[in-house]
This record gives sequence, structure tokens and C-alpha cells, in this order.
Amino acid sequence: MQRSGADVDTFLRGLDEPRASELLALDSLIVDRLGGRERELWEGVFWGGTDQQIIGYARIEQPRPKGPAVEWFLIGLAVQQKHISVYVNASADGQYLTKTFASRLGRVTVGAAAISIPSLDRLDIDVFTELLDAAFATLE
Repeated sequence: MQRSGADVDTFLRGLDEPRASELLALDSLIVDRLGGRERELWEGVFWGGTDQQIIGYARIEQPRPKGPAVEWFLIGLAVQQKHISVYVNASADGQYLTKTFASRLGRVTVGAAAISIPSLDRLDIDVFTELLDAAFATLE
């Protein structure tokens, strides 16, 4: 997976409903907190071997358990077949922030560093906003 150089807004305009409006809403919320950091489209084979297109926000160096750190994104946003994925590559006190906020995010599924959102009405936007703020604060 790598930055493609493709225009994020063009990518968003090309999405089908109902995911298009949900992704646009989440993108707007994230951009409002981005503080001038990068917003880039990443494309290619993701973990698990699937082709993905992920909007990455705020470029970071992601440590890997084996091998050198890789260039990655702090927050990622992607459309899946049955849900929207939000990847949050930030931690505090040795725990991914997604786990810290999991019980308050609403009726969504939370993995180690990912949130699966079946529909936007199942996500607690206020808590999600807190999570974003906490993630961006790790960069300061």
C-alpha cells in the first residue's frame, strides 16, 4: 500500500450512496481537526491481501515489530462492502486509543486499531470527535 497521488475529493465524488454521504461527513469531521496536516489517498494491497483505497490523514512513521518503521497515516478512512473502516494508529499509555474509547463509541465494532461502522447513525459522533482530538494530540 502506498500513497497514490490521486485527488481525495475526486475519489470521494466517485463513491456510490449510501456510503458516499457517510464518508463525506466523516472526512469533513476529520479535516476540521487535521490542522493543515496531510490528507492523501493510499491505494494497494492492505493487510489480509485485499485491494484497498484509504484516505490517510497526517503522515506518521509507524514502528513495526520486525523491520524498520514505515511511512503511514495517523487516521485512515475506507469503504468496505458492508461498513466503513476508520483506522486510528495512535496509542497512549501502551494501548491503542480505539480500545480506550471503545465502550463509548456506539454500536460499532472495535478492533486493535480499527473501528467498523455499519452506518453513521450507530457511531457516537461526539465520542468519535474526542477520539480524533486525542489521536491528533499524540503528534504534538
